[in-house]
Amino acid sequence: MDTTSRLLMLLDVVELGSFANAAQTKNIDRSVISKQISRLEDDLGVRLLNRTTRSFSLTAAGAEMVKKARELRDLLGQTVRLAENYHQEPRGVLKITSSSIIAKLYLQPVINDFQKRFPQVEVELRLDDRVVDIVAEGFDLAFRVGEPKDSTLIARKIARNRLAILASPEFINTYGAPKTIDELALLPAATYASNSLRVNSINYIDKDGNHKEKTIKSVFRANDGEVLLLKALSGTAFIVLPSFILAKEVIDGQLVPLLPSLHLSDFSAMYAVYPHRDLPVRTRLFFDAVREHIGKDSPIWENNIPNFEQLYQG
Repeated sequence: MDTTSRLLMLLDVVELGSFANAAQTKNIDRSVISKQISRLEDDLGVRLLNRTTRSFSLTAAGAEMVKKARELRDLLGQTVRLAENYHQEPRGVLKITSSSIIAKLYLQPVINDFQKRFPQVEVELRLDDRVVDIVAEGFDLAFRVGEPKDSTLIARKIARNRLAILASPEFINTYGAPKTIDELALLPAATYASNSLRVNSINYIDKDGNHKEKTIKSVFRANDGEVLLLKALSGTAFIVLPSFILAKEVIDGQLVPLLPSLHLSDFSAMYAVYPHRDLPVRTRLFFDAVREHIGKDSPIWENNIPNFEQLYQG
């Protein structure tokens, strides 16, 4: 392994926060990372890290080397992307990260068609609901709901993502169909809850155009949209769900929209996120294919709710 590779390995350790995380990302043993960083220190003749049994910190020299390693990674990336754009046909590895449900419902069909068109392209798809560091972990594209907070990344909106209030016919037979949001708030609800987000209310717009929030009666919470959907299908709770999670449940009559005249605030849109503006050909073509498949003005998932254009608009 040469000095360049060891510098990039040091950068991985720093950006990912530990030797173990860097080793896991590269699928190698932690001891290999440690030995290569020691070799780098020997080659440069300077200590780069102050290590303890559980953590590390950068020395002044280490901090300077990390800056140079970032510049080196950017330069190498630009060089590779420039060369790739001279290929007549897209090729190479396209590394994508996405939440599980986005990948299953919307990315996999595009990937299948894309690889039929461009058989020289390999695709590596990582399903992860956590927010990954796409630069440090080497991803070309990330698909997420909500605009990223990292301003150094490029975010392109794929499509809007409206909400719907849904319950099964069994639920309505048991509790009745609510006529107002106050009546709805008294009924059992299934809501999203994770370490970073806990939903226990409905945001809507009243007849005067004022934004309102109504607390609902959450009796079941989960950090997975598909699990919440299953709960609603059981007839024991209603859900307020982003429309992209739905398949044919409404068309098949398994779920029914509640309070369709209520004006719901839009949920976070779906975005594609990537680290550089000068995308390789394969990445740009895949992004375009995803956007075409989903549709920009009226996303494909809204076809799963009949007359959705007229629902929840006030």
